Parts: sequence; structure tokens; C-alpha cells
Amino acid sequence: MNITVEQVLEALSTVSYPDAGKSLVEMDMIRDILIEGRNVKFTLVLPSFNNPFKNSLKKASEATLKYKLGDDISVQIEITSKVNTKPLETKENSILPGVKNMIAIASGKGGVGKSTIAANLAVALAKTGAKVGLLDADIYGPSVPKMFNMEGERPGIIKRNGKDIIVPVENYGVKMLSIGFFVNNDDALMWRGSMATGALQQLIKDADWGELDYFLIDLPPGTGDIHLTMVQTIGVTGAVIVSTPQDVALADVVKGISMFTNDKVNVPVLGLVENMAWFTPEELPENKYYIFGKDGVKKLAEERDMKLLGQIPIVQSIREDGDNGTPSALNENSVQGNAFKELAANFIKSLEVRNAALSVTAKVEMQEGSGCSTN
Repeated sequence: MNITVEQVLEALSTVSYPDAGKSLVEMDMIRDILIEGRNVKFTLVLPSFNNPFKNSLKKASEATLKYKLGDDISVQIEITSKVNTKPLETKENSILPGVKNMIAIASGKGGVGKSTIAANLAVALAKTGAKVGLLDADIYGPSVPKMFNMEGERPGIIKRNGKDIIVPVENYGVKMLSIGFFVNNDDALMWRGSMATGALQQLIKDADWGELDYFLIDLPPGTGDIHLTMVQTIGVTGAVIVSTPQDVALADVVKGISMFTNDKVNVPVLGLVENMAWFTPEELPENKYYIFGKDGVKKLAEERDMKLLGQIPIVQSIREDGDNGTPSALNENSVQGNAFKELAANFIKSLEVRNAALSVTAKVEMQEGSGCSTN
């Protein structure tokens, strides 16, 4: 008995993509179906390069087809991947038309290692084969040049339609811009808020970011002018919030969550990252010492029904790697490198679910004198 394309699609419509609540067919992941007698061949298009469900979805699809259409059939599945772009493209995001996902990396307070997380997440994503950009939006305390061993570098300038366009610096597969590339290391920036926000807009609008799968924006700690300028300039796909597990930091995380999720801003929070989750000596990788408390961010994520994207330990080499300009994510075989690899995988998974379920985030429109309450 011959098999039809309709039968294949009907069978695969019962295979669900984890966490999304939709089938592979509904999410348009089944392509190029070819049938020859009892032989079925098709392409399974996954939304990310290192999709954690790759093997399980392949096995589930094959098992379902054999169960529905007969155990004697031959099933050949070719897997390909692409980053899941935003479901709809709108004029709201036309400033950066080549950028698929714009991600805010934020923290409620300083000193929690937000920039370390942003830098290592960017590198870990780039190692999957994705095109990654990193904007150091911490105007008063830029750290990206040092973390990427690019101190002293200067971005290039090209002319486009009579206008000067900034060409981002690139290292470890990550395109990056920072105010730190334009000032001397020892100079203090004594800028009014309008000057800082103007600089941020220029680094976004007047730069040749090109095609990017992920555009990470390392924000200053807290909530303020820079954050408001960002959400008014671009439609942010989602936010990642970083904290240590101690109570004094968690209180500020709640404010950060409120800033993004209030009804004026309405940016989805993709998940929380617990940094400095425990101390692990290099020579005793199995030992854990909970210096700042245990599972504080994990518990907050559970209370708020949010994803815990990762728990990053305190390891001396993470600090050393940051100071040396060689992010720990470069070494996937180390304890810290594996932690950042897992963080990237969980981030991709959370982003896929967000993009499958939600439409594009619009830029925030506010009247003069209005503000965003984060209480």
C-alpha cells in the first residue's frame, strides 16, 4: 500500500515539540517530504544549531511513522537547523533588519557578574555556529574590551549614503561595540544622562551589525535611562536577568523583572541566571561551598514560574580568564566552560519557546515626562 504525503503529515502532527505545546507540523519543521514506495524521507528543520531535542525528536518521529503507517516502512530523516527568527517582522524593528533576536542582559544591582555572563554567553552561542553580536551598553563601566582581549582596538568607519557607519570589532566569533573602544582606559566618563543615552543610540543605529542570530545587550546594573532608551529604540525579544543567590541581590532582581514585564515595557523574561552559585576549587571539582547562600535564584525562579537558565560556580579561572581576555566558555571541557555551554543550550531552548508562542516585542512609546514604574 502506497504512502501519501498527507498520511506522513497527519502522523507527525501527533509529535509535539517540548514546552511549546505545538506539533512539529504546526511549527513548520517538516520539509521536503519524498516518498518512494514504502520509503519515507524528509527534512526536520530545528530552530537552533545545537538543539537539545534533536535526537529525541528524530527518534519520536521515526517511531510514530512506523506505528501509524506500518513497521515495515523505511524512514530517513535529515536534520538541519536555523535560528528561530521572530514570528513577524514589523517596522518596529527596521533599525536592525538583519538581527533576528535582540536580548537584554540585565541585573538588579552591580557586582553580580552580569558582564561576565554576557561575554561568556556570547562566546558559547558563537561556538554553536551562530552569528552573535554583543553591545556593551554599560556606558559608565565598559568591560567588554578587556574581557575579549581587545583593549586599544578601535572600530572601523565606513561611508554609507554619505553617513559615517561604525564597523564593530570582532573576536572569538563575536561582533562587539563598547564605549570603551572610543575612550582611554584611564579616563572617567563624566556625562549627563542625555549624553550616555545618545551614545547608546549611536552604537545601535549607526553601526554595521549585519546579519545576526543573537544580539546581546549588556546593560548597566539597576534600572534607569539606558534601559528606557534601549526599549524605546528597539523591540527587545527577551531579557536574561543575572543575580547571585544572596537575599540582598534577589530583592533587586524582583525590581528588574518588574521593569521588563510591566504593561508599558512588556519584554518577556527568558529566564534567570544564578552566578556565583557555589565555590568550587579547581583541584576539587566535586566540592561545593555555598558562600552566598544556596539556590536563592533557583527558588525565586520557581516562585515566579520562570526558567532557571543556569547556575554558574565561583571558579578562580573564570576571573582569571576575564582579566586575560579569554572567556571561560572557550574551553568547553572545563567545569566552568561546560557550565556556560549548558547556559547557552538552556537560553536557546527558552528563546525557541518564546518565539514559537509570542509575537514581536514592540518598541516602547512614552509621552514626555512619563516613566516606567518598577515598584
